[in-house]
Amino acid sequence: MFRSLRTANKAHTTHTPPPQTRGLFPRGPRPVLASAAAVFLFAWTGPSGAQKPAQPGYAGSEICAACHEDLVKAFRKNPHQQAEAHGAWQGKACEACHGPGAKHAESGAATDIQNPAKLAAARSEKICLECHGSQPALRARAHGAHSRSQVSCVACHRIHGAVAELTLKAPGVVNRQCSSCHQAEWADFLRPHTHRLREGAMSCTDCHDPHGSSRPRSMQIVSANEPGCFRCHADKRGPFPFEHPPVRLEGCQACHEPHGSRNPRMLVRAEVRFLCLECHSNIGSKPALGGIPPALHDLQSPRYRNCTICHSKIHGSFVSRGLTR
Repeated sequence: MFRSLRTANKAHTTHTPPPQTRGLFPRGPRPVLASAAAVFLFAWTGPSGAQKPAQPGYAGSEICAACHEDLVKAFRKNPHQQAEAHGAWQGKACEACHGPGAKHAESGAATDIQNPAKLAAARSEKICLECHGSQPALRARAHGAHSRSQVSCVACHRIHGAVAELTLKAPGVVNRQCSSCHQAEWADFLRPHTHRLREGAMSCTDCHDPHGSSRPRSMQIVSANEPGCFRCHADKRGPFPFEHPPVRLEGCQACHEPHGSRNPRMLVRAEVRFLCLECHSNIGSKPALGGIPPALHDLQSPRYRNCTICHSKIHGSFVSRGLTR
């Protein structure tokens, strides 16, 4: 009995050392750890308490202005200047697009800095979309014709210029920019009957979305998902009880040349009758797509050669199945 009590007291008074910590530093007194943490924090922040930049290699916009004074002066009139005043790129907005410039500032070599205008289109586009990728106007950029054709953003936009050069709002600026690549379409506007684009009354972007669209040829849309032509030609929109099927199924380009034509109504044919007979006749091996004119429509007579004299409501009618009124 006395032996068991002595064994219990001995077990109670025996001091068990703490297990060794698995970390790099063994467990020690708290004052020592606090001193070590203070020394580490001082060495990381420096005497002034300012944290070192998370990404080394940036020189700052002031260093860029020393050599590129003209570009920095033009950049101050640009909406991108907001990145210089506040935000993640405050004080180094130039390097938001050109990358870290500390090495370039030391060597002065063009190979030590990236120029988006000389990069591949996909890489240059990625730089722009890092900030502009959330804008609704650019969400279809990846599916647009310009992106598929490897046309970068900087091919159309002047990044260092003023607002008008960056956004290309002025019709004359837009039309000159588009015609530099789309020369065949610009030649169509030299025909006798065109939209008033050369006069500056409209621009290419009034009909086409340069960043991409769900419709063919990057056409603009109105009223949710209708052709952009109805923005100006709203009287042709309908809905009509008696529709002309091509208007709804094929669109305006089934009959009209949007850029220019020899016909006053900008039709794809010089004469109206030849356009109508493409569907309303069974000449050849293909059957007629529409109704065939009755026998009294003698096309040898001039009175029947202009179909729209009688069928004046060619886009759709509220009262006539024959689109006559």
